[in-house]
Amino acid sequence: MDRNFPHVQEQAYDLIVIGGGVNGAATARDAALRGLKTILIEKNDFASGTSSWSTRLIHGGLRYLEYFEIPLVRESLREREILFKTAPHLVKPLLLTIPIYKNRSRPYWKIWAGMCLYDLLSLDKTVPLHRMLPKAQFKQLFRGVDIDGLAGGAQYYDGQVVLAERLCWENILDAKRAGATVLNYVKVQHLHRSDDRISHLSCRDELTGADFTVRGTAQAIVINTSGPWVDHVCQTAQTEDQAHPIGEQKKIGGTKGSHIVVEPFPGAPLNTSFYVEAKSDGRPFFIVPWAGKYLIGTTDLPYSGDLDQVKADDAEIDYLLRETNLIIPGANLCRKDVIFTYSGVRPLPNSEGKKPGSITRKHILFDHQSEGVNNLISLIGGKLTTYRHVGEEMVNRVFRKRRQSVPVCPTLKRPLPGYLPPQDAQVELAIAKFQSKLDERKIRQLFEVYGLQTMEILKLIDESPELADPLMPGRTELKAQIVYAVQSEMAEQITDILRRRTIAGMTANYGLDTLPVIVELLIRYCGWSQARCDESMAKYHQYLQENCLPEYSATPELVA
Repeated sequence: MDRNFPHVQEQAYDLIVIGGGVNGAATARDAALRGLKTILIEKNDFASGTSSWSTRLIHGGLRYLEYFEIPLVRESLREREILFKTAPHLVKPLLLTIPIYKNRSRPYWKIWAGMCLYDLLSLDKTVPLHRMLPKAQFKQLFRGVDIDGLAGGAQYYDGQVVLAERLCWENILDAKRAGATVLNYVKVQHLHRSDDRISHLSCRDELTGADFTVRGTAQAIVINTSGPWVDHVCQTAQTEDQAHPIGEQKKIGGTKGSHIVVEPFPGAPLNTSFYVEAKSDGRPFFIVPWAGKYLIGTTDLPYSGDLDQVKADDAEIDYLLRETNLIIPGANLCRKDVIFTYSGVRPLPNSEGKKPGSITRKHILFDHQSEGVNNLISLIGGKLTTYRHVGEEMVNRVFRKRRQSVPVCPTLKRPLPGYLPPQDAQVELAIAKFQSKLDERKIRQLFEVYGLQTMEILKLIDESPELADPLMPGRTELKAQIVYAVQSEMAEQITDILRRRTIAGMTANYGLDTLPVIVELLIRYCGWSQARCDESMAKYHQYLQENCLPEYSATPELVA
């Protein structure tokens, strides 16, 4: 029903959300659960922008304490605990270790003070308190770490969401189940202004080219959660077919953050992540165990280029490799060890002249009433960790602007659709029922990705046992996951399957070796034509060239 555009055009919505990243998803979910007739519009796929390009941490932001952003740290720590409770299948505690050096910008006493304050701000936490590691103990625990100027270390807990895209998707799914209309691959062409309000939106289906209109009720509010594209959306406004952009002041001054993915390497931290200062410039970055690999990042550079083609450049890749080798001398990482790169733009407030690292990470709900439009609010900033609270604040603001009483927010305790607590009995029941078709280890792996929704994939396998086969020898993904992504998770392109419903495209050869098998599955089980598959494969190659493949790796053999 969602892609029934004539039906959409006949409706009038209380809330129109532009941007299907995690903040837009949270807003749509919260609004639909509180009874607002809601539509969410995303020009690409859900979580295809900033939500997919983070370091995948659910954290309080230890370094924000240096800039006295204590309310942001407290908010983040509170939201971390909420996610531990409402999405334990996706968000898990992560131990972080900080090597401390005498000749870096943050001395031992400063880290210790930060650790104490961090604990104080999270007294309601369910993870252990921090501990400081004297030099001798640190050297004993981490024998591969650079000891030049080593003063000791610190350890503390935050959270990790290995599958950040699926966190976004489960918010989308919950919004949809609550009655929201959710549309990916729909681009807002124009915001139409009538006096001091946005009256309707001209939209285009990016899959077919069909144009249609989204209209609001008399009290409708439009929410712009398009991340780095916030200013672009505002520039599409027009009055009676004449361009009339909203506001002259630039709202977003994004910075670029890049990551690399490598295989396990000598000296790599086991059962912990490293949060380290770069030896050359003191900038913090992470070395994080992730999906059987290691995720290293991030950089933080001003960015003013094409937002749809953001790629880690050679200098950033070399910087991350070099600084990792300086912290872990035995790693000896080089360019050939990089198996995936990704880069994105943080939608930070425009702050001309400021160092990227010092720009606030607080989110801002910008009401365009100050610019003559009374029913438009744009989100500036927003962290992955605090996405739920952003949605709550947005919907509270919507009700107040509609001059209605504000209902209680339901997302504070409401589990996400895949909610599955540790050691849940349903896992063992599923193993007993399906182990004749799929071995126990594979079933447990599915529960770690899909939570309770694993039962739907197991049902597919029960009906078509050949879908229990791995996508390729040595791959952890099953054929059933590909079919499920299209049949039940609104995947419209091969890129969606390889990068956002699964991470098959990030863990080995960019997923290129899986394409023939995926095409066969799409034709046989999902009703795709060969022509559609060919077009989607071409788009995937283009996506890799524009966003992932380092220039030095873009060889004909790799992308053929």
